[in-house]
Amino acid sequence: MPYFEEYEEGRIERFGAYHVRRDEVIDFATKFDPQSFHLDDAAAATSPIFGRLAASGWHTCGMVMRMLTDAWTDKDGYFSLGGTGADELRWTKPVYPGDVLSVRAEVLSKSAPRSKPELGFITFSITALNQHDEPVMTMKVTNIQKRRPV
Repeated sequence: MPYFEEYEEGRIERFGAYHVRRDEVIDFATKFDPQSFHLDDAAAATSPIFGRLAASGWHTCGMVMRMLTDAWTDKDGYFSLGGTGADELRWTKPVYPGDVLSVRAEVLSKSAPRSKPELGFITFSITALNQHDEPVMTMKVTNIQKRRPV
């Protein structure tokens, strides 16, 4: 991820290719979201929403975070100093084992506080897409970003 100064409102990046694995879906659900449609094929088959084993939405968030971190880390490290939270999180379509997820990140706004010249805030619209380019998750996040040294 570049420095704060390199981002402009409206900038769009596409990246990632996360292959959703059945064992990861079950492992995550077992530990953190043990609902039957995330754990059991027969139970998931009877779900009017999923119809088959589906990843937890929270697992989808984790997979997206992995792709963000991978894409925005370079030889100098990660330019993020953290975040202020996520807003408007939506799971718009189920994620299934075998799907391949990618990320679309659009810069919505940016601001630089005078009191902390070493950092800036960038608000992104994040969309996770499946291999058919269908949105499976959306959210807005504000990232605290390193500024270029003076």
